[in-house]
Amino acid sequence: MIDLEKTAREMIRNGTWAFRDGTFYQAIRLSDGKTGIVAYDGEFHFPEEWGRSERKEAREKIAFILGLDTDLDSFYAEISDSPFAFLIDEFYGLVAPAAPDPYQALVETAAQQQVNFEFAQRTIENLVRLAGEKTSDLYVFPTAERVAKLGREKLREAKLGYRADYIGSLTKLYLRGELNLELWDWDVEEAIRYLTKFRGIGKWTAELFLAYGLRKNVYPAGDLGLRRGIAKIFGKRVKEVRERDVRETLEPYGKWKGLLAFYVTCYDRKTEMERKKR
Repeated sequence: MIDLEKTAREMIRNGTWAFRDGTFYQAIRLSDGKTGIVAYDGEFHFPEEWGRSERKEAREKIAFILGLDTDLDSFYAEISDSPFAFLIDEFYGLVAPAAPDPYQALVETAAQQQVNFEFAQRTIENLVRLAGEKTSDLYVFPTAERVAKLGREKLREAKLGYRADYIGSLTKLYLRGELNLELWDWDVEEAIRYLTKFRGIGKWTAELFLAYGLRKNVYPAGDLGLRRGIAKIFGKRVKEVRERDVRETLEPYGKWKGLLAFYVTCYDRKTEMERKKR
């Protein structure tokens, strides 16, 4: 049911994964510090030297990244009689990808602030190449310790702009234990209030982090791509669709509102690329 190729196509091209000949490859770091590449083509393939516990952890991590437990049948049934029904054929089999761990999610969401997705991806890959660990032809996303060691000037080489300072300061807070990213059991609104106390994390970043890093059922309602996608679907101008309108449109879909928001964003991204090619 899940289309690996479509899902990989919507992942951040950061140099840590690849999709080749129907197989998804991800360079990961385990809790014991070991790194390696895990392949998934409907079945899991691990480094030969990994034992049972390491394979179990890696399997859970890849399942989380790819959203392998997403019940797409129920999601499609929910939107089948709505104005969003056409998205089923448009993106059949697509699930929302997630980051391997919360720190990576924080860095990647901060890097996307106030820039288009294509540019953000290039800066994230720059950072990965600066501080990540190479494993075969892929990189393992850098740890907070490795990012901190870069220092301000080296971090700026990633072309992150002012976002480099945010990432640097948030990384230091995280390493000192002053910024908690393990918000798995927190209520969404409570988590947003907590995260937005930190410089460099606004509401948009907090909402995207919770969705992308922790798979919370939330979406960045003020996101331009999401607003523009809804405007296209309902025949409105973008400036007519405010954050409040986005929430009024998506909230009725309950536990599927986050995934629906992702589909709308993907629809906007696809139609913008088609428009630019014309």
